[in-house]
Amino acid sequence: MGVDAVDAGAVATAFRAGDEAALRAAYDAWGGMVHRFCARMLRSGADAEDVTQQVFVSAWQSRHRYRPEQAELPAWLIGIARHKVIDRLRADSRLPTPVAAPPEQIGASPDIEQIADRLLVADALKRLPAEQRAVLELAFFDGLSHQEVAARLDLPLGTAKSHIRRGLERLRRTLPPEPRGDDA
Repeated sequence: MGVDAVDAGAVATAFRAGDEAALRAAYDAWGGMVHRFCARMLRSGADAEDVTQQVFVSAWQSRHRYRPEQAELPAWLIGIARHKVIDRLRADSRLPTPVAAPPEQIGASPDIEQIADRLLVADALKRLPAEQRAVLELAFFDGLSHQEVAARLDLPLGTAKSHIRRGLERLRRTLPPEPRGDDA
């Protein structure tokens, strides 16, 4: 069941005010969206259901912090979902440390695709052999040159370059392809 633009504002206002019927309306309207986001990130139906439930419980418990003038309720829920998904991945040791610093302020409409991409890359990196993962993290997340990576890891330059190349090839095979801008 969807909520049109007029009803969305009323649901958000009632939700913040503590109206339990608004919680049900919010879940009916945006529970599917939150669940799809969680399922895409976690790749487990059971985990996605659990985290979706945690999102709505957390949103309800912290509804006094929701500011309708700063973000629409669905965007706020996705922000909570993002944090809950990351917590779940870290707890499952699938994401031991943040891959990159999260944006300071996502704003009213978080870029779900960017968040999803970051989590997919983190998962793919975790599956690489340790030496390939280490050189890629130094090269791309720390911004080191090939020479600096080789020096930091005490590797010959050619070996560092080979690890980077092989690691990138494995990532290309593991990650879904980028959508193409053309329809042809």
